Amino acid sequence: MQIIRSDLPRFRSAPPRVRLTKAFSSPFLNTVATAKTCYSSRGIVADDQVGSNAARLAESLYRAGHHTTFQHAHFQFTLENVSRQFLWGFLHAHPFYNSEQVSQRYVPVRPDAFVVPPLKGEALAVYERTVARQVKAYQRLSQQLRPIVEREFHQRFRRSQRMAGKHATAISRKCQEAARYVVPIASHAFLYHTVSAITLLRSWRMCRQGDCPTEQESVVGQMIERMLEHDPGYARIVEPPLPPGSGPRLEGAAGGQSSAEARRFRKEFDSSLEGRISKLIDWKVRGEESLADAVREALGMPRGALSDDEAIRLALDPGKNRLLGEAMNLTTLDTVSRAMAHPAYTFRKKLSHTADSQDQRHRMTPGSRPQLKGNLAEEPDYVTPALLAEDEAVRRDYEEAMETAWEAIGRLRQLGVEDEFALYLLPNAVAIRFTESSDLLNLHHKHRMRLCYNAQEEIWRASLDEALQIRQVHPRIGAWLLPPCAHRLAAGARPVCSEGERFCGVRVWTLDSGDYERLI
Repeated sequence: MQIIRSDLPRFRSAPPRVRLTKAFSSPFLNTVATAKTCYSSRGIVADDQVGSNAARLAESLYRAGHHTTFQHAHFQFTLENVSRQFLWGFLHAHPFYNSEQVSQRYVPVRPDAFVVPPLKGEALAVYERTVARQVKAYQRLSQQLRPIVEREFHQRFRRSQRMAGKHATAISRKCQEAARYVVPIASHAFLYHTVSAITLLRSWRMCRQGDCPTEQESVVGQMIERMLEHDPGYARIVEPPLPPGSGPRLEGAAGGQSSAEARRFRKEFDSSLEGRISKLIDWKVRGEESLADAVREALGMPRGALSDDEAIRLALDPGKNRLLGEAMNLTTLDTVSRAMAHPAYTFRKKLSHTADSQDQRHRMTPGSRPQLKGNLAEEPDYVTPALLAEDEAVRRDYEEAMETAWEAIGRLRQLGVEDEFALYLLPNAVAIRFTESSDLLNLHHKHRMRLCYNAQEEIWRASLDEALQIRQVHPRIGAWLLPPCAHRLAAGARPVCSEGERFCGVRVWTLDSGDYERLI
Protein backbone atom coordinates (compact mmCIF):
# COMPACT_ATOMS: atom_id res chain seq x y z
CA MET A 1 0.00 0.00 0.00
CA GLN A 2 1.59 3.27 -1.13
CA ILE A 3 1.03 6.39 0.96
CA ILE A 4 4.20 8.39 0.19
CA ARG A 5 3.52 11.38 -2.07
CA SER A 6 4.46 10.81 -5.69
CA ASP A 7 5.86 14.36 -5.88
CA LEU A 8 8.18 13.94 -2.88
CA PRO A 9 11.72 14.97 -4.01
CA ARG A 10 14.05 12.03 -4.63
CA PHE A 11 17.61 12.12 -3.32
CA ARG A 12 20.42 11.47 -5.79
CA SER A 13 22.10 9.00 -3.46
CA ALA A 14 20.92 5.46 -2.78
CA PRO A 15 17.33 5.76 -1.52
CA PRO A 16 16.47 4.86 2.07
CA ARG A 17 15.69 1.18 2.37
CA VAL A 18 13.17 0.06 4.97
CA ARG A 19 12.30 -3.54 5.78
CA LEU A 20 9.94 -4.92 8.42
CA THR A 21 11.79 -7.79 10.08
CA LYS A 22 9.67 -8.64 13.15
CA ALA A 23 6.08 -7.89 14.17
CA PHE A 24 3.10 -9.22 16.11
CA SER A 25 1.10 -11.72 14.07
CA SER A 26 -2.17 -9.78 14.39
CA PRO A 27 -1.24 -6.38 15.87
CA PHE A 28 -4.43 -4.49 15.00
CA LEU A 29 -6.71 -7.16 16.46
CA ASN A 30 -4.49 -7.28 19.55
CA THR A 31 -5.32 -3.62 20.15
CA VAL A 32 -8.98 -4.57 20.50
CA ALA A 33 -8.22 -7.74 22.49
CA THR A 34 -6.30 -5.76 25.11
CA ALA A 35 -9.09 -3.18 25.30
CA LYS A 36 -11.83 -5.78 25.73
CA THR A 37 -9.83 -7.59 28.39
CA CYS A 38 -10.19 -4.49 30.59
CA TYR A 39 -13.95 -5.09 30.79
CA SER A 40 -14.05 -8.87 30.50
CA SER A 41 -15.72 -10.92 33.25
CA ARG A 42 -14.56 -14.15 31.58
CA GLY A 43 -10.82 -13.55 31.70
CA ILE A 44 -8.32 -12.80 28.94
CA VAL A 45 -9.76 -11.97 25.51
CA ALA A 46 -7.64 -13.44 22.70
CA ASP A 47 -7.02 -11.81 19.31
CA ASP A 48 -9.41 -14.24 17.59
CA GLN A 49 -12.20 -13.52 20.09
CA VAL A 50 -12.63 -9.80 19.49
CA GLY A 51 -15.79 -10.11 17.38
CA SER A 52 -17.03 -8.52 14.18
CA ASN A 53 -16.90 -4.94 15.45
CA ALA A 54 -13.14 -5.00 16.10
CA ALA A 55 -12.17 -2.43 13.47
CA ARG A 56 -14.88 0.00 14.53
CA LEU A 57 -13.91 -0.32 18.20
CA ALA A 58 -10.21 0.19 17.43
CA GLU A 59 -11.02 3.33 15.47
CA SER A 60 -13.19 4.59 18.34
CA LEU A 61 -10.38 4.01 20.83
CA TYR A 62 -7.94 5.85 18.61
CA ARG A 63 -10.19 8.88 18.05
CA ALA A 64 -10.92 9.10 21.79
CA GLY A 65 -7.21 9.15 22.66
CA HIS A 66 -7.18 5.79 24.48
CA HIS A 67 -3.78 4.90 23.07
CA THR A 68 -2.26 2.53 25.62
CA THR A 69 -3.91 -0.33 23.73
CA PHE A 70 -1.81 0.64 20.66
CA GLN A 71 1.43 0.35 22.63
CA HIS A 72 1.42 -3.43 22.93
CA ALA A 73 2.16 -4.24 19.31
CA HIS A 74 5.75 -3.50 18.26
CA PHE A 75 7.42 -3.44 14.87
CA GLN A 76 11.11 -4.03 14.22
CA PHE A 77 12.55 -2.45 11.08
CA THR A 78 15.94 -2.38 9.45
CA LEU A 79 16.85 0.99 7.96
CA GLU A 80 19.64 1.59 5.46
CA ASN A 81 20.93 4.67 3.64
CA VAL A 82 19.56 7.11 6.22
CA SER A 83 21.55 10.13 7.39
CA ARG A 84 23.01 10.73 10.85
CA GLN A 85 21.07 13.97 10.88
CA PHE A 86 17.78 12.09 10.39
CA LEU A 87 18.65 9.87 13.36
CA TRP A 88 19.63 12.76 15.65
CA GLY A 89 17.02 15.28 14.54
CA PHE A 90 13.99 13.01 14.28
CA LEU A 91 14.21 9.26 14.83
CA HIS A 92 16.01 9.49 18.21
CA ALA A 93 14.64 12.86 19.33
CA HIS A 94 12.07 11.28 21.69
CA PRO A 95 12.20 8.51 24.31
CA PHE A 96 9.92 5.81 22.89
CA TYR A 97 12.07 3.57 20.68
CA ASN A 98 15.03 1.22 20.63
CA SER A 99 17.84 1.32 18.05
CA GLU A 100 21.11 -0.48 17.42
CA GLN A 101 23.06 1.40 14.74
CA VAL A 102 26.45 1.17 13.09
CA SER A 103 29.04 3.14 15.08
CA GLN A 104 31.37 5.70 13.52
CA ARG A 105 33.63 5.17 16.53
CA TYR A 106 34.34 1.59 15.52
CA VAL A 107 33.54 1.36 11.80
CA PRO A 108 35.43 3.49 9.22
CA VAL A 109 33.33 5.93 7.20
CA ARG A 110 32.99 4.91 3.55
CA PRO A 111 33.59 7.62 0.90
CA ASP A 112 30.35 6.76 -0.94
CA ALA A 113 28.06 6.46 2.08
CA PHE A 114 26.41 9.89 2.17
CA VAL A 115 22.99 11.36 1.49
CA VAL A 116 23.02 13.51 -1.66
CA PRO A 117 19.96 15.80 -1.83
CA PRO A 118 18.07 16.55 -5.09
CA LEU A 119 20.50 19.26 -6.27
CA LYS A 120 21.56 20.25 -9.78
CA GLY A 121 24.34 22.08 -11.57
CA GLU A 122 26.78 24.08 -9.49
CA ALA A 123 24.94 23.29 -6.24
CA LEU A 124 25.40 19.56 -6.80
CA ALA A 125 29.07 20.05 -7.70
CA VAL A 126 29.70 22.12 -4.56
CA TYR A 127 27.96 19.55 -2.39
CA GLU A 128 29.76 16.51 -3.76
CA ARG A 129 33.14 18.26 -3.83
CA THR A 130 32.75 19.26 -0.17
CA VAL A 131 31.79 15.76 0.95
CA ALA A 132 34.84 14.37 -0.88
CA ARG A 133 37.12 16.94 0.79
CA GLN A 134 35.74 16.14 4.23
CA VAL A 135 36.22 12.41 3.69
CA LYS A 136 39.84 13.03 2.70
CA ALA A 137 40.28 15.21 5.80
CA TYR A 138 38.84 12.36 7.90
CA GLN A 139 41.26 9.86 6.38
CA ARG A 140 44.19 12.25 6.76
CA LEU A 141 43.41 13.08 10.38
CA SER A 142 43.03 9.40 11.19
CA GLN A 143 46.64 8.91 10.10
CA GLN A 144 47.99 12.12 11.67
CA LEU A 145 46.50 11.21 15.05
CA ARG A 146 48.04 7.76 15.17
CA PRO A 147 51.42 8.77 16.73
CA ILE A 148 49.61 10.75 19.43
CA VAL A 149 47.26 7.89 20.26
CA GLU A 150 50.10 5.35 20.21
CA ARG A 151 52.02 7.52 22.67
CA GLU A 152 49.02 7.63 25.01
CA PHE A 153 48.60 3.85 24.79
CA HIS A 154 52.27 3.34 25.59
CA GLN A 155 51.88 5.48 28.68
CA ARG A 156 48.79 3.58 29.83
CA PHE A 157 50.02 0.09 29.02
CA ARG A 158 53.67 -0.30 29.99
CA ARG A 159 54.06 -3.39 27.85
CA SER A 160 52.27 -1.91 24.85
CA GLN A 161 55.44 -1.86 22.71
CA ARG A 162 55.41 -5.66 22.89
CA MET A 163 51.62 -5.77 22.58
CA ALA A 164 51.30 -3.60 19.48
CA GLY A 165 49.26 -6.21 17.66
CA LYS A 166 46.78 -6.54 20.51
CA HIS A 167 46.23 -2.77 20.72
CA ALA A 168 46.33 -2.01 16.97
CA THR A 169 42.55 -2.14 16.52
CA ALA A 170 41.90 -0.06 19.63
CA ILE A 171 44.40 2.57 18.49
CA SER A 172 42.80 2.80 15.04
CA ARG A 173 39.38 3.21 16.61
CA LYS A 174 40.56 5.99 18.91
CA CYS A 175 41.97 7.82 15.87
CA GLN A 176 38.79 7.58 13.84
CA GLU A 177 36.68 8.48 16.91
CA ALA A 178 38.27 11.94 16.85
CA ALA A 179 38.75 12.22 13.07
CA ARG A 180 35.03 11.63 12.46
CA TYR A 181 34.30 15.12 13.79
CA VAL A 182 34.98 16.45 10.26
CA VAL A 183 32.54 14.03 8.60
CA PRO A 184 29.27 15.65 7.41
CA ILE A 185 26.05 14.70 9.19
CA ALA A 186 24.87 13.53 5.77
CA SER A 187 26.82 10.30 6.32
CA HIS A 188 24.78 7.12 6.00
CA ALA A 189 23.85 4.84 8.85
CA PHE A 190 22.16 1.46 8.98
CA LEU A 191 20.34 0.14 12.01
CA TYR A 192 17.68 -1.98 13.66
CA HIS A 193 14.83 0.20 14.92
CA THR A 194 11.92 -1.00 17.06
CA VAL A 195 8.83 1.03 17.91
CA SER A 196 5.25 0.51 19.07
CA ALA A 197 2.32 1.10 16.74
CA ILE A 198 1.37 4.37 18.45
CA THR A 199 4.93 5.72 18.20
CA LEU A 200 5.02 4.91 14.49
CA LEU A 201 1.68 6.66 13.96
CA ARG A 202 2.92 9.71 15.86
CA SER A 203 6.11 9.79 13.78
CA TRP A 204 4.11 9.76 10.54
CA ARG A 205 1.88 12.57 11.78
CA MET A 206 4.96 14.72 12.62
CA CYS A 207 7.29 13.76 9.77
CA ARG A 208 7.03 17.12 7.92
CA GLN A 209 8.20 19.10 10.95
CA GLY A 210 11.83 19.81 11.83
CA ASP A 211 15.13 20.02 9.98
CA CYS A 212 14.94 17.41 7.21
CA PRO A 213 11.26 16.84 6.31
CA THR A 214 11.95 15.29 2.90
CA GLU A 215 14.05 12.47 4.32
CA GLN A 216 11.76 12.10 7.32
CA GLU A 217 8.67 11.71 5.17
CA SER A 218 10.41 9.25 2.86
CA VAL A 219 11.71 6.98 5.63
CA VAL A 220 8.72 7.06 7.98
CA GLY A 221 6.39 6.73 4.99
CA GLN A 222 8.09 3.48 4.07
CA MET A 223 7.76 2.27 7.67
CA ILE A 224 4.02 3.00 7.54
CA GLU A 225 3.73 1.20 4.21
CA ARG A 226 5.48 -1.88 5.60
CA MET A 227 3.13 -1.83 8.62
CA LEU A 228 0.04 -1.62 6.41
CA GLU A 229 1.31 -4.44 4.20
CA HIS A 230 1.66 -6.58 7.32
CA ASP A 231 -1.73 -5.57 8.77
CA PRO A 232 -4.08 -3.47 6.57
CA GLY A 233 -6.35 -2.89 9.58
CA TYR A 234 -4.30 0.15 10.57
CA ALA A 235 -5.50 1.94 7.42
CA ARG A 236 -8.63 2.93 9.34
CA ILE A 237 -6.69 5.13 11.74
CA VAL A 238 -3.61 6.37 9.84
CA GLU A 239 -3.81 10.16 9.65
CA PRO A 240 -1.88 12.21 7.06
CA PRO A 241 1.21 14.19 8.11
CA LEU A 242 0.63 17.63 9.56
CA PRO A 243 1.66 20.45 7.22
CA PRO A 244 5.08 22.10 7.80
CA GLY A 245 5.15 24.69 10.57
CA SER A 246 2.26 23.16 12.53
CA GLY A 247 4.09 23.41 15.86
CA PRO A 248 4.57 26.48 18.06
CA ARG A 249 5.44 29.55 16.00
CA LEU A 250 6.87 32.89 17.07
CA GLU A 251 4.78 35.74 15.68
CA GLY A 252 6.69 37.96 13.27
CA ALA A 253 9.50 35.42 12.83
CA ALA A 254 8.40 33.88 9.53
CA GLY A 255 11.87 34.40 8.10
CA GLY A 256 13.54 32.53 10.93
CA GLN A 257 16.45 33.49 13.15
CA SER A 258 18.69 36.26 11.81
CA SER A 259 22.48 35.89 11.68
CA ALA A 260 22.88 38.67 14.24
CA GLU A 261 20.44 36.96 16.61
CA ALA A 262 22.25 33.66 16.15
CA ARG A 263 25.58 35.25 17.05
CA ARG A 264 24.14 36.95 20.12
CA PHE A 265 22.51 33.73 21.27
CA ARG A 266 25.74 31.73 20.91
CA LYS A 267 27.77 34.35 22.75
CA GLU A 268 25.21 34.59 25.54
CA PHE A 269 24.90 30.81 25.92
CA ASP A 270 28.64 30.10 25.82
CA SER A 271 29.36 32.82 28.35
CA SER A 272 26.85 31.28 30.75
CA LEU A 273 28.76 27.96 30.71
CA GLU A 274 31.76 29.62 32.43
CA GLY A 275 34.21 27.37 30.61
CA ARG A 276 32.36 24.11 31.23
CA ILE A 277 30.86 21.68 28.77
CA SER A 278 27.88 21.12 31.08
CA LYS A 279 26.85 23.69 33.69
CA LEU A 280 24.57 22.86 36.61
CA ILE A 281 21.93 25.61 36.56
CA ASP A 282 19.13 24.22 38.73
CA TRP A 283 18.49 21.48 41.28
CA LYS A 284 16.08 20.55 44.04
CA VAL A 285 17.51 22.30 47.07
CA ARG A 286 16.34 19.57 49.45
CA GLY A 287 17.62 16.80 47.20
CA GLU A 288 19.57 14.97 49.89
CA GLU A 289 16.84 15.37 52.50
CA SER A 290 14.09 14.20 50.12
CA LEU A 291 16.20 11.18 49.16
CA ALA A 292 16.66 10.26 52.81
CA ASP A 293 12.95 10.76 53.54
CA ALA A 294 11.99 8.50 50.62
CA VAL A 295 14.36 5.74 51.79
CA ARG A 296 12.81 5.85 55.27
CA GLU A 297 9.33 5.72 53.71
CA ALA A 298 10.30 2.69 51.62
CA LEU A 299 11.42 0.88 54.78
CA GLY A 300 8.81 2.27 57.17
CA MET A 301 11.58 3.62 59.42
CA PRO A 302 11.33 6.72 61.65
CA ARG A 303 13.99 9.41 61.46
CA GLY A 304 15.32 8.50 64.90
CA ALA A 305 16.08 4.96 63.73
CA LEU A 306 17.69 5.89 60.38
CA SER A 307 19.59 9.16 59.96
CA ASP A 308 19.84 11.09 56.69
CA ASP A 309 23.46 10.01 56.23
CA GLU A 310 22.61 6.35 56.76
CA ALA A 311 19.57 6.51 54.49
CA ILE A 312 21.51 8.15 51.65
CA ARG A 313 24.28 5.58 51.89
CA LEU A 314 21.72 2.79 51.89
CA ALA A 315 20.51 3.96 48.48
CA LEU A 316 23.83 5.04 46.89
CA ASP A 317 26.70 3.18 48.55
CA PRO A 318 27.28 -0.04 46.54
CA GLY A 319 28.66 -1.62 49.71
CA LYS A 320 25.16 -1.37 51.17
CA ASN A 321 23.09 -1.43 47.97
CA ARG A 322 24.70 -4.39 46.17
CA LEU A 323 22.32 -3.92 43.22
CA LEU A 324 24.65 -1.13 42.08
CA GLY A 325 27.35 -3.70 41.43
CA GLU A 326 25.17 -5.65 38.99
CA ALA A 327 25.82 -5.51 35.25
CA MET A 328 22.12 -4.91 34.66
CA ASN A 329 20.38 -1.73 35.80
CA LEU A 330 17.91 -2.97 38.44
CA THR A 331 17.27 0.22 40.40
CA THR A 332 13.77 0.92 39.01
CA LEU A 333 12.61 -2.44 40.40
CA ASP A 334 13.88 -1.93 43.95
CA THR A 335 11.89 -0.01 46.58
CA VAL A 336 14.88 1.64 48.25
CA SER A 337 16.72 2.46 45.03
CA ARG A 338 13.60 4.08 43.59
CA ALA A 339 14.00 6.81 46.21
CA MET A 340 16.60 8.27 43.83
CA ALA A 341 13.71 9.44 41.63
CA HIS A 342 13.17 12.49 43.86
CA PRO A 343 16.38 14.57 43.66
CA ALA A 344 16.68 16.23 40.23
CA TYR A 345 19.20 18.33 38.31
CA THR A 346 19.20 20.61 35.26
CA PHE A 347 22.24 21.34 33.10
CA ARG A 348 23.01 23.77 30.30
CA LYS A 349 25.19 21.93 27.79
CA LYS A 350 27.22 22.41 24.64
CA LEU A 351 28.18 19.25 22.79
CA SER A 352 29.13 18.34 19.26
CA HIS A 353 26.48 16.70 17.08
CA THR A 354 28.34 13.40 17.27
CA ALA A 355 28.68 13.43 21.07
CA ASP A 356 25.09 14.51 21.54
CA SER A 357 23.96 11.68 19.28
CA GLN A 358 25.17 9.42 22.09
CA ASP A 359 23.96 11.67 24.90
CA GLN A 360 20.38 11.70 23.57
CA ARG A 361 20.32 7.88 23.60
CA HIS A 362 19.99 8.20 27.37
CA ARG A 363 16.27 8.63 26.83
CA MET A 364 15.38 9.20 30.49
CA THR A 365 17.62 12.28 30.77
CA PRO A 366 15.70 14.42 28.24
CA GLY A 367 16.98 17.62 26.65
CA SER A 368 15.43 20.54 24.74
CA ARG A 369 17.53 20.18 21.59
CA PRO A 370 17.35 22.77 18.80
CA GLN A 371 16.80 22.66 15.08
CA LEU A 372 20.05 23.23 13.18
CA LYS A 373 19.06 26.06 10.84
CA GLY A 374 20.57 28.49 13.33
CA ASN A 375 23.95 26.81 12.78
CA LEU A 376 24.05 27.76 9.10
CA ALA A 377 25.39 31.23 9.84
CA GLU A 378 28.53 32.43 8.09
CA GLU A 379 30.89 31.75 11.00
CA PRO A 380 31.94 28.16 11.69
CA ASP A 381 30.45 26.97 14.97
CA TYR A 382 31.94 23.73 16.18
CA VAL A 383 33.49 21.73 19.01
CA THR A 384 37.14 20.63 18.97
CA PRO A 385 37.87 17.36 20.82
CA ALA A 386 40.89 17.36 23.10
CA LEU A 387 42.83 14.89 20.96
CA LEU A 388 42.64 17.10 17.87
CA ALA A 389 43.86 20.10 19.86
CA GLU A 390 46.92 18.21 21.14
CA ASP A 391 49.04 18.84 18.03
CA GLU A 392 49.25 22.25 16.33
CA ALA A 393 49.47 20.88 12.76
CA VAL A 394 46.53 18.53 13.36
CA ARG A 395 44.49 21.34 14.86
CA ARG A 396 45.13 23.60 11.84
CA ASP A 397 44.11 20.83 9.44
CA TYR A 398 40.94 20.32 11.44
CA GLU A 399 40.11 24.02 11.46
CA GLU A 400 40.59 24.20 7.68
CA ALA A 401 38.10 21.35 7.30
CA MET A 402 35.61 23.32 9.37
CA GLU A 403 36.12 26.42 7.21
CA THR A 404 35.59 24.31 4.09
CA ALA A 405 32.25 23.02 5.37
CA TRP A 406 30.82 26.42 6.26
CA GLU A 407 32.06 28.06 3.07
CA ALA A 408 30.30 25.37 1.05
CA ILE A 409 27.09 25.80 3.06
CA GLY A 410 27.24 29.54 2.45
CA ARG A 411 27.68 28.98 -1.28
CA LEU A 412 24.72 26.57 -1.41
CA ARG A 413 22.51 29.14 0.28
CA GLN A 414 23.67 31.80 -2.20
CA LEU A 415 22.60 29.43 -4.97
CA GLY A 416 19.13 29.21 -3.44
CA VAL A 417 19.44 25.72 -1.96
CA GLU A 418 16.91 25.12 0.79
CA ASP A 419 18.26 24.99 4.32
CA GLU A 420 17.08 21.39 4.84
CA PHE A 421 19.50 20.30 2.11
CA ALA A 422 22.35 22.70 2.90
CA LEU A 423 22.56 21.59 6.52
CA TYR A 424 23.55 18.05 5.51
CA LEU A 425 27.06 19.48 5.00
CA LEU A 426 27.33 20.49 8.65
CA PRO A 427 30.13 18.41 10.22
CA ASN A 428 29.73 16.03 13.13
CA ALA A 429 31.57 18.72 15.11
CA VAL A 430 28.76 21.30 14.80
CA ALA A 431 27.88 22.68 18.23
CA ILE A 432 24.56 21.75 19.83
CA ARG A 433 23.38 24.00 22.69
CA PHE A 434 20.54 22.85 24.91
CA THR A 435 19.23 22.28 28.42
CA GLU A 436 18.98 18.78 29.89
CA SER A 437 17.22 17.59 33.05
CA SER A 438 17.14 14.35 34.97
CA ASP A 439 16.16 12.81 38.24
CA LEU A 440 18.98 11.17 40.18
CA LEU A 441 17.75 7.65 39.43
CA ASN A 442 18.40 7.99 35.70
CA LEU A 443 21.34 10.38 35.94
CA HIS A 444 23.08 7.93 38.27
CA HIS A 445 22.80 5.20 35.61
CA LYS A 446 23.99 7.56 32.87
CA HIS A 447 27.06 8.65 34.86
CA ARG A 448 27.80 5.05 35.74
CA MET A 449 28.06 4.32 32.01
CA ARG A 450 29.63 7.54 30.75
CA LEU A 451 32.26 8.08 33.47
CA CYS A 452 33.95 4.92 32.25
CA TYR A 453 37.25 5.78 30.53
CA ASN A 454 36.04 3.80 27.51
CA ALA A 455 33.14 6.21 26.99
CA GLN A 456 33.40 8.71 24.15
CA GLU A 457 35.76 11.44 25.36
CA GLU A 458 33.49 14.47 24.97
CA ILE A 459 30.45 12.97 26.68
CA TRP A 460 32.79 11.66 29.39
CA ARG A 461 33.98 15.23 30.05
CA ALA A 462 30.40 16.51 30.19
CA SER A 463 29.44 13.77 32.67
CA LEU A 464 32.47 14.55 34.83
CA ASP A 465 31.50 18.24 34.82
CA GLU A 466 28.06 17.25 36.07
CA ALA A 467 29.22 14.80 38.74
CA LEU A 468 31.70 17.26 40.24
CA GLN A 469 29.15 20.09 40.37
CA ILE A 470 26.57 17.86 42.04
CA ARG A 471 29.23 16.92 44.57
CA GLN A 472 29.53 20.64 45.42
CA VAL A 473 25.80 21.21 46.07
CA HIS A 474 24.92 17.72 47.34
CA PRO A 475 28.17 16.14 48.60
CA ARG A 476 26.48 13.07 50.08
CA ILE A 477 24.96 12.30 46.69
CA GLY A 478 27.84 13.44 44.49
CA ALA A 479 30.29 11.19 46.30
CA TRP A 480 28.59 8.19 44.66
CA LEU A 481 28.42 9.40 41.06
CA LEU A 482 31.17 7.07 39.85
CA PRO A 483 32.18 4.86 36.92
CA PRO A 484 31.17 1.18 36.87
CA CYS A 485 34.52 -0.11 38.16
CA ALA A 486 34.25 2.02 41.31
CA HIS A 487 30.71 0.74 41.94
CA ARG A 488 31.81 -2.85 41.44
CA LEU A 489 34.74 -2.43 43.83
CA ALA A 490 32.50 -1.03 46.56
CA ALA A 491 29.93 -3.78 45.95
CA GLY A 492 32.58 -6.50 46.18
CA ALA A 493 31.96 -7.61 42.58
CA ARG A 494 34.80 -9.24 40.64
CA PRO A 495 36.47 -8.54 38.34
CA VAL A 496 36.48 -4.87 39.29
CA CYS A 497 36.63 -3.85 35.62
CA SER A 498 34.01 -5.76 33.66
CA GLU A 499 35.32 -4.66 30.25
CA GLY A 500 37.68 -7.63 29.85
CA GLU A 501 39.98 -7.09 26.86
CA ARG A 502 38.56 -3.58 26.55
CA PHE A 503 40.14 -2.53 29.88
CA CYS A 504 41.13 1.14 29.50
CA GLY A 505 44.56 0.66 31.11
CA VAL A 506 43.87 2.96 34.08
CA ARG A 507 42.95 1.75 37.58
CA VAL A 508 40.21 4.36 37.75
CA TRP A 509 38.64 2.78 40.83
CA THR A 510 41.67 3.90 42.86
CA LEU A 511 41.23 7.58 41.91
CA ASP A 512 39.11 10.35 43.34
CA SER A 513 36.74 11.69 40.69
CA GLY A 514 38.34 15.11 41.08
CA ASP A 515 41.57 13.59 39.77
CA TYR A 516 40.11 11.96 36.65
CA GLU A 517 42.07 12.93 33.55
CA ARG A 518 42.31 11.48 30.03
CA LEU A 519 43.17 12.45 26.46
CA ILE A 520 41.94 9.35 24.64
